[in-house]
Amino acid sequence: MSNQTPSLQREIGVFGATLMGLGSIIGTGVFVSIGIATGIAGPSVILAVAIGAIVALCNGLSSAQLAANHAVSGGTYEYGYKYLNPTLGFIAGWLFLLAKSASAATAALGFAGYFLNTLDLNSGLLVPTAFIAVIMITVIVLNGIRRSNVANLGIVSLTLFSLILFILTGLPIALSPTGVNNLTPFFTNEKPIAALLQATALMFVAYTGYGRIATLGEEVREPRETIPKAMVVTMIVTMLLYLAVAVVGVAAVGVEGLSDATQKAAPLEVAASQFGIPGIRQIVAVGAITAMLGVLLNLILGLSRVLLAMGRRRDMPPQVARLNASGTTPVIAVIVVAVIIGLLVLIGNVKTTWSFSAFNVLIYYAITNLAALQIPPEERLYPKPIAVIGLVSCFFLAFWVEWQIWLVGLELIAGGLLWRILLDIFQPESR
Repeated sequence: MSNQTPSLQREIGVFGATLMGLGSIIGTGVFVSIGIATGIAGPSVILAVAIGAIVALCNGLSSAQLAANHAVSGGTYEYGYKYLNPTLGFIAGWLFLLAKSASAATAALGFAGYFLNTLDLNSGLLVPTAFIAVIMITVIVLNGIRRSNVANLGIVSLTLFSLILFILTGLPIALSPTGVNNLTPFFTNEKPIAALLQATALMFVAYTGYGRIATLGEEVREPRETIPKAMVVTMIVTMLLYLAVAVVGVAAVGVEGLSDATQKAAPLEVAASQFGIPGIRQIVAVGAITAMLGVLLNLILGLSRVLLAMGRRRDMPPQVARLNASGTTPVIAVIVVAVIIGLLVLIGNVKTTWSFSAFNVLIYYAITNLAALQIPPEERLYPKPIAVIGLVSCFFLAFWVEWQIWLVGLELIAGGLLWRILLDIFQPESR
């Protein structure tokens, strides 16, 4: 292991980066959060999916713009330093670690839940099974980005197949009189606007794996062309898929069936069981299981790269910035990330970790858009209003999650700033 911090090798093209994006996005969001959001907003969850997609697309284009102009690992952490100031850069990195670690723990728990439910095993094995998943994916990541791409290709292919099959087999029910009745009334909550905004905040997080593409800035070939292309393709595919799944899911089993399913089984698995076609339920379950593994894989990759960048700037201990001998993997950063995720798995509550991730992710992407606004006109790939819409939307939606969640989030931001102040005091010569 080298004590230096050389650059990572550029070995990923548009196809590989798109697969990384799809593998990061299509997972917990489509298989779990649609059920949670349906319980909040009813059939109008379909509108929440659409609004969340628009906000996510604005943020995705801002991320692509920044990554194309400043192609290094670290995402908004690095963009904040370059285009804003060190404090906002640090907050972005801190928020990314908090939010995505919680998302990774959610993915591990989700995988365990689907896996145990499919095999009719005791739910008391939930946490141990999630731990095993974290260890397994960590070993894959430690073997380098090429091995991770191969695993990701298999996971994404199987997941997409199961979701497309779900849509095609459920469409006849969705178009039937029963399906139409399940979609009315469209607004069922006593406070429809508040419910819609809260559901939108949760569904927005279901798209945010696109940030994984931006964190590959130091590992893709021709990043100014590769990253924007991969980002746009990934978002278009995901938006269409989520909308189709939401409509078919709600129409097939109704609001109560889809929302209640999050407590006892996979929502889409329950919906598929109503289609009356043998084998569909099992295929959807397998797709969900592989999707959770895909999300976990890509989050460990992304988190370790941000931790790597923070170690380089001494915002974290410099040891996490060390690469292996081949210069492909920040070994210590990967192990640290795996330990943090493993500890969060102990919470064992998917809804809590998902909501916590929502607040922190929204603030993180607000900083992303703020940084994108600072790019000079002659270097822009996309119009400035895109970043403005993303900035306003993220700040607005962040405070529509439960107040306890955003209060804890603000406290943790303060804790991160205290950590940075202490580093300035005790290690001023290294910063």
